[in-house]
Amino acid sequence: RLGSVRGVLVSSPPGRRARLSSPGTGRSSSEAREELRRRLLGLIEGNRVMIFSKSYCPHCTRVVWNPFNVFTYLSFYSSDDGANVQEMLSEITNQRTVPNIFVNKVHMGGCDRTFQAHQSGLLQKLLQEDSTYDYDLIVIGGGSGGLACAQEAAILGKKVMVLDFVVPSPQGTSWGLGGTCVNVGCVPKKLMHQAALLGQALNDSRKFGWEYGQQVKHNWETMTEAIQNHISSLNWGHRLSLREKSVDYVNSYGEFVEHHRIKATNRKGQETSYTAAKFVIATGERPRYLGIQGDKEYCITSDDLFSLPYCPGKTLVVGASYVALECAGVLTGLGLDVTVMVRSVLLRGFDQEMAERVGSYMEQHGVKFLRKFIPVMVKQLEKGSPGKLKVVAKSTEGPETIEGVYNTVLLAIGRDSCTRKMGLDKIGVKINKKTGKIPVNDVEQTNVPYVYAVGDILEGKLELTPVAIQAGKLLARRLFGGCLEKCDYINVPTTVFTPLEYGCCGLSEEKAIEVYKKENLEVYHTFFWPLEWTVAGRDNNTCYAKIICNKFDNYRVIGFHVLGPNAGEVTQGFAAAMKCGLTKQLLDDTIGIHPTCGEVFTTLEITKSSGLDITQKGC
Repeated sequence: RLGSVRGVLVSSPPGRRARLSSPGTGRSSSEAREELRRRLLGLIEGNRVMIFSKSYCPHCTRVVWNPFNVFTYLSFYSSDDGANVQEMLSEITNQRTVPNIFVNKVHMGGCDRTFQAHQSGLLQKLLQEDSTYDYDLIVIGGGSGGLACAQEAAILGKKVMVLDFVVPSPQGTSWGLGGTCVNVGCVPKKLMHQAALLGQALNDSRKFGWEYGQQVKHNWETMTEAIQNHISSLNWGHRLSLREKSVDYVNSYGEFVEHHRIKATNRKGQETSYTAAKFVIATGERPRYLGIQGDKEYCITSDDLFSLPYCPGKTLVVGASYVALECAGVLTGLGLDVTVMVRSVLLRGFDQEMAERVGSYMEQHGVKFLRKFIPVMVKQLEKGSPGKLKVVAKSTEGPETIEGVYNTVLLAIGRDSCTRKMGLDKIGVKINKKTGKIPVNDVEQTNVPYVYAVGDILEGKLELTPVAIQAGKLLARRLFGGCLEKCDYINVPTTVFTPLEYGCCGLSEEKAIEVYKKENLEVYHTFFWPLEWTVAGRDNNTCYAKIICNKFDNYRVIGFHVLGPNAGEVTQGFAAAMKCGLTKQLLDDTIGIHPTCGEVFTTLEITKSSGLDITQKGC
């Protein structure tokens, strides 16, 4: 029953109520709240079964006087200060209703979820006499989010294991510890992007007085070897970090076989089983294939590109995602003949004005686009490194078909969650049947109370490495450190590393209109000309800045967009300001650093609604 904080906490025999001692008088409200939180957590930690209930609640009565006779040990909380207790429980569990039930420190939820746990056998499992496990936490997946969670839990004194296994791509590519970002994502992508930018810088350098006579050419093998050497050092660093924190790392494929038990299968097919009190799923995603003749036999994906032992030559990139455009931009920047085949729109989910500006710049700088086509067959004409492939494609708007011959076909049409073959059905974890993504609440908990998930596999969350890292760390702190802070998925900045980078934070213009209505918004925008581009004679009205403001919330900035050099560096700082409630007036009050690209946001004057010219004629 929820009532006042009085009396002394006593060890409760089965079926008896536990009380809390008074927090005393003269304390600040924050001190009192912190003490209440500690004491509630103490009850949860110190009792085999902890039920927070109200005497007049029929659902509480159903659980307490249950027909399945599994609550051998009951502890009740009696307090006259019920409102504060229930508010604190809501912060701890994200559940505002009672009964609020914990079994062996695992939050079961309310009445319905507890009965469901009984029907599935989970409740009986948690109540077994021998409730010791091999580990406090097993993390499945050694990517950014999984490693962050595992190491944070270990720092908090828990016994932790990480299971990580890379299933080779259809082309046979695999990699070490660290996940997509380190091995086949952000890190090699950014390094190859830098290689392409250096090529552009070489062209610009002549205008700045640099003279060189010999023909400059790019060596693919030298680049990939250097990048892979760096990645290997990162793989080793991750393994060393786990060892230093006493986290057990097992290079095996994890699959649930029953509640709290997982089977680990190594490369040789040898199986070992482990148990844990809690599990975190952080298995990430892998590139999707087309499902047409020849795709897995002859096509590559981003899993293969960054360690490809030979220059890919003339390349067809299939897809319009940020992965597709980034890869196409890199290859073009290295001097290759690149075509992008687009089914519908560029950069779905991003601001579409910005997406089209990205595409326009790429097209002006050598990338060819085939719009409204999809491949229907890939056929090998010649073997080799690279060989020759014939691609047959069909129009999405009619019966027209086209053919093309390429050395390499790179698929970047999306990614699929790695959740379908890990036995989640055996323990009742729900996944989206279409996407494989896992629905979670706002504390990253699945429908099975002791199983959590972080990273790209979460339904409706951002698929970004820093998001997974933040979510993983905070999850460990909530589970094992008494922390209440949740991951904030709002106003997360990101950058698309196309030849001209696109950085953004907050809402796209389309989404802002959908949420706030067009008449309630003001959009400020302008072209700008980076000083570095002037002497080099590069485009003077290509780089573009835009902010979207809510007129009826003090012109708060709800969308930030920039297309230009070093867009990621520019966006990161403004993202912090947006977290602090950035407004148009605050931008106007900020003195810019001259001459930089970022300063353009401190001098924005022209609104879209005015229709005034935004072209630039000076620095």
